[in-house]
Amino acid sequence: MTYVKWGVGVVLALFLFAFFHYTLPQHDIVRIVGTENRRIDFGENSIFWASPDVGTSQLSNRDVFFIQTQLPNGKPMVYRNEDTGWGWPPYFKLDSSNLQAEAASLVSPKADPIWVSVTHYGWRNEWLTIFPNAVGVKVVSGPEATIIPWANIVILVLLLLIVLLIRAMWRQFKERSIDPVLEDVGEAWDDVEDRADAAGDYGRGLWAKIKAKFGALKR
Repeated sequence: MTYVKWGVGVVLALFLFAFFHYTLPQHDIVRIVGTENRRIDFGENSIFWASPDVGTSQLSNRDVFFIQTQLPNGKPMVYRNEDTGWGWPPYFKLDSSNLQAEAASLVSPKADPIWVSVTHYGWRNEWLTIFPNAVGVKVVSGPEATIIPWANIVILVLLLLIVLLIRAMWRQFKERSIDPVLEDVGEAWDDVEDRADAAGDYGRGLWAKIKAKFGALKR
């Protein structure tokens, strides 16, 4: 049972880590090298794409904005630019067209770079053809700029406080409601065992008396 508990705990921890890593905002320092509008046919990886832009129809394929960038180490990074609307994750992003225009205005050459911080959520995976979704861009001083993830800090602290509050409420409920019931059940069970032992002793004594009387009659 110990290994089962540890296994369940590890699986649950990995699931929570993946969930928060995908959902919480992240920041990349990049140089925007281009933007495009591409027609996408959605397949098995459709779960990693956002819903259609607010006001558009549900289709199996549609146009998606992309922002093409380059990291300070020279590696490429491509972001999709889709509305999240009122769904999940709760970024309430409704301005993908405005963000695309802003990103297009920040395209810069390698000789004279404009470094920007792209706020996004999601993962980039070339095998599954999935892209992180950009939710904002901001010009920064350079590739060494540091972005403090205040939103993540606040969200995780609040979640920790909620977990501690629920744990404290559960402990109080357990002490006030469950433990007394368990104690009463234990006492009742002990009383039943005592009565059973007494009944057994009485039965054995009665049987011994009956055997003694039968023995006397035989004699």
